[in-house]
Amino acid sequence: MTKVKRALVSMIVAGGFLLCASVAAQTTVVTFKEGADGWDGNGSIEADGGNPGANAHFFIENFGIEFRTSSNPAFIGDMTASDSITVGIDSKVDSITFEGNEVSRNMIVEFRSHALAVDGYPYTSVWHNLGVLQAGPDWLSYSVTFNPGEQALPQGWGGFGAEDPVTFEPVLPPGVTFADVMASVDELAFTTYEPGWFYGFTIFDVRIDNLSIDRGADADIVFADGFEPR
Repeated sequence: MTKVKRALVSMIVAGGFLLCASVAAQTTVVTFKEGADGWDGNGSIEADGGNPGANAHFFIENFGIEFRTSSNPAFIGDMTASDSITVGIDSKVDSITFEGNEVSRNMIVEFRSHALAVDGYPYTSVWHNLGVLQAGPDWLSYSVTFNPGEQALPQGWGGFGAEDPVTFEPVLPPGVTFADVMASVDELAFTTYEPGWFYGFTIFDVRIDNLSIDRGADADIVFADGFEPR
């Protein structure tokens, strides 16, 4: 489901026609009603039980769960063309157990760039902890809004693609900024694999639905001398 808003402002100026066009702001929501819609991972699409209807269901024993896309165009590409980005997901946890005990896991959103990978890392990424997954009766919504053009990591964000030589924690490679990654996103993942952490085999019974991205209004582009955008 896609909603598109367009704003056009025109004015007459000396020597020609000036058109200021705000490139379409766009919200995309993946409901799984028509299938995976370019998403893949270690869950399976089911017709019922979602919020509402179709959903991705993780009913597995594994180190973690993950759903990702490298082909849905709304969730990849140059994020810095927009002045703000909001990503979100709905989730319902029936159970997460480790060695017979209920445990919690964090829901991570990770923006990955394989093009920026260095030193044997599979990719360089920036990531944010959206919140805690734990057993409960209700669907919960998780989201974050941020400016993709920031150079430094925004508060609450982490980097991956290199290792801090003192703390050994994952960090961005030297010289790579938050905006650099956001300008070349080729994969986006919702995952419980938080960079820098290791996990044992865990039994998951978790559902996700309504994977969303709102790519806010882009900066104005100016067309002059009668040029018209198509």
